[in-house]
Amino acid sequence: MTQTPVVTLTLNPALDMSSAVDALIPDEKLRCSDPLLDPGGGGLNVSRAIGALGGESLALVALGGLTGDRLAGLIRAEGVAFLALTAPGETRLSLTVTEETTGRQYRFMLPGPRWAQADQERVFTLLRASARPGAWGVISGSQPPGVPVDFPARLARAMPGLNVVLDTSGPALRQALTHPIPDLAILRMDDAEAEKLAEGSLVTRSDTADFAQSLVERGVARQVVISRGPEGSVLVDRDHRIFARAGKVKVKSTVGAGDSFVAGLVLALARGETPEAALSFASAAASAAVMTDATQLCRPEDVMRLLPECVISQV
Repeated sequence: MTQTPVVTLTLNPALDMSSAVDALIPDEKLRCSDPLLDPGGGGLNVSRAIGALGGESLALVALGGLTGDRLAGLIRAEGVAFLALTAPGETRLSLTVTEETTGRQYRFMLPGPRWAQADQERVFTLLRASARPGAWGVISGSQPPGVPVDFPARLARAMPGLNVVLDTSGPALRQALTHPIPDLAILRMDDAEAEKLAEGSLVTRSDTADFAQSLVERGVARQVVISRGPEGSVLVDRDHRIFARAGKVKVKSTVGAGDSFVAGLVLALARGETPEAALSFASAAASAAVMTDATQLCRPEDVMRLLPECVISQV
C-alpha cells in the first residue's frame, strides 16, 4: 500500500520500565515483579505503533549515555527505522508500577537532560536536512528541560513543506493556541487539556466540536482533534465536524493510547484515507492500546477487530 513518508521527532525519550507489586505501602521494601522494558516517548511510540500497523516511518530520537545505548537496542529489536541525535546528557528513565490489589497504576517520569541553545540548533539543522515536502512530521511528547515554550513552533519552522502534527500539553499547548504555528496541519489534545483551555466544561460532543471549530477558525490548525476519553474523539476542520466512537474494551492500561491514536490517524492520512476513515482507524488503535499491559501499544489484530465498532457520526 502506497504511503506518504512520515517522520517523528522525540527529543526527550525514555527507557520505560514497568512492573507490579501487591500493594504500595510507605516505608516498606516492596518486592516487584520482573520488569518489562520498552522504548518510550511520544514520537517514538507513534513510530512503534505505525510499524505495528504495517506502515513505515523514520524516528528521529535524541539518545545519550548508557541508557540511550540500551534504548537504541530496544528500538532496533522492534525493527523501527530511526536516526539517533546526540542528546546533551543521559537519556531518562520512566517507571510504571501497577498495584495488583487495586489495579491502580502509578507513573514516575524523570525529567531528562537539559538542552542548551547549541543542542537545539543541531536539531533544527537535522530537521531541515530530513524534511521532504508533502511528508508528515509528528511532534509529540514532552519537551526537554531548557527549551523555550515556543520550541514546537521553532521545530515546525525547521520542517518546511511538511504536514506537521502537534500532540503536546501544558505550557507548550497553550503557547500553540495564543501564538498559532503557521499552517499547522493537525493539533491534538485530550479532554482535560481542552477544558482548561476552554475555561469551562465540555459536557457534550457538540461542546467539544464547538471549541475545536473556534480554534480552526482562529487559524490554530487546519484540523483540531480532541479526545473525549473512553467515549471517543472529535475531529473538526473547515469541512468536517465528526465524532468516532471508541471500541468497548476492558482497560488494562491507558499508557500509549494517545500515541497509538496519533499513529493510526497519521498513517491513514498518509495512505490517502478520508478524515472519516482516518478518525475511525485512530480510535480503533487507541482502543486496542488500552487492552495491552503497561507501556505496550496497539496490536494490529485488535485494531482490525475493533474497527467496525468505531463508528463515525456527524456532530
